[in-house]
Amino acid sequence: MELAREGPGLLYQSILSGDDPQVGAVAAVIARADADVLVLQGIDYDMELRALTALADRLRRDGVDYPFRFAWRPNSGLATGLDLDGDGRRGGPRDAQGYGDFAGAGGMAVLSRLPIDQAASRDFSALLWRDLPKPDLPPGWNAEAAATQRLSSTAHWDIVVTLPDQRALHLLTWNATPPVFDGPEDRNGRRNHDEAAFWLRLLDGELPWPPPPELFVILGDAELDTTKSEGRPDALTALLADPRLQSPLPPGTETADFRPTGGPGPLQLDYLLPSAALVIRSSGVIQPEPDDSLAGTIVAASRHRLVWADLALPGARAP
Repeated sequence: MELAREGPGLLYQSILSGDDPQVGAVAAVIARADADVLVLQGIDYDMELRALTALADRLRRDGVDYPFRFAWRPNSGLATGLDLDGDGRRGGPRDAQGYGDFAGAGGMAVLSRLPIDQAASRDFSALLWRDLPKPDLPPGWNAEAAATQRLSSTAHWDIVVTLPDQRALHLLTWNATPPVFDGPEDRNGRRNHDEAAFWLRLLDGELPWPPPPELFVILGDAELDTTKSEGRPDALTALLADPRLQSPLPPGTETADFRPTGGPGPLQLDYLLPSAALVIRSSGVIQPEPDDSLAGTIVAASRHRLVWADLALPGARAP
């Protein structure tokens, strides 16, 4: 939802002010979706979750209540002390574990009507890039950078929510780096590829953590359109074709449009992939249709669109 600001605490202040038009637009889109569980990308993190709580309070006043809120500290803006981008200086936003002007910039969060089982949830974000099986590391990377740089530019999480019948649903979410804004070494393109490849390695049992149980959804911002945008699409293409997953949206469905701010579009960058065991009743994207009274609000909320799916569980739980 691009709830990111230029400094720490500014998002919290924007939400509290009650008169930030973009925050209001985000709240209106969330209210329309009326989802039971909502995974937010691009929202600034603070340790006490003040901004997330303020957003939930705003939504509750608008009639949409999310009593359960969750976020871990992301890699974005987390200082490394190294010159990772090779510009001869340390401490810049591209020298952090993930791009960010401050620690927590543009993180991720979950709002839910269902209880979140934090003890069962898993944070994979400390995994070093070099430790991913078959990593596509930049050529000529020095040992110090390889021993420091994490794979996740924002985060890779497995968030467990408890369903009404007490079964667990695993939400596997990430927000990748755009595969641009680098040099001939294609550092960001390679990392973007491997951030999607992480899920394939997890499902294949190639990581230190066991794969998720059968009820899971992979969802997030891959920052990659497999047919239109720059990048290395092999991993994401394989993920979309994996028989353990379902892709409810047709290929090429628009989920982002950067043309209003001088960028490319329309693009399919945001994905929601239920596991094969789940039943997809319906799915879609909240788009600014010409005859929709909320069209301008949808555009004002974010350059990314809200992707949704209505899912059913397989069968009744065995006694």
